[in-house]
Amino acid sequence: MEQDLRDRSGDSCELCGDKNGLASYVVPPVDIASAENHIFVCETCFEQLENPDKVDPNHWRCLNDSMWSTVPVVKVVAWRMLNQLRGEGWPADLLDMMYMEEGELACAKEGFVASDIDGIIHKDSNGVTLQAGDSVTIIKDLDVKGSSITAKRGTAVRNIRLDPDNAEHIEGKVDGQQIVILTKFTKKL
Repeated sequence: MEQDLRDRSGDSCELCGDKNGLASYVVPPVDIASAENHIFVCETCFEQLENPDKVDPNHWRCLNDSMWSTVPVVKVVAWRMLNQLRGEGWPADLLDMMYMEEGELACAKEGFVASDIDGIIHKDSNGVTLQAGDSVTIIKDLDVKGSSITAKRGTAVRNIRLDPDNAEHIEGKVDGQQIVILTKFTKKL
């Protein structure tokens, strides 16, 4: 398996491109060990993936490139790290641009545990828990403050972001404009 990872990665970290201290990192959850659920990473990435307390947000700016990988497991790790760092500001923009197939996104969410320090849980109008990256539909025409846009009922908002400070607010793009939406006016797709 290690040789498969070396061949796939070109003997460099699949996240940041470093060529030193490379090792295999298992991406949870794993049933059977294979190259499909491992990535080849450098010492720095490995340590920060294993110890969230040691995460240096500036190191992860490398995800700007690796999030476009054609390897699904690399995209899964990039999505998880960007969500973990979304409070920094810049990861939220990358998440807005990131494209993942439905299966890849489901896998990324399956092993991702959002830090929920304050116990803030975002719920839609039906009481369904929302997570970063989910898609919602707007259930009522909403005037967007500070603009002439009206978010129409039935509008789909994809790849939402959660407000870490307010359980009633999510963010998403409507007509190309990033807006804050009250969760009570949304329904998870």
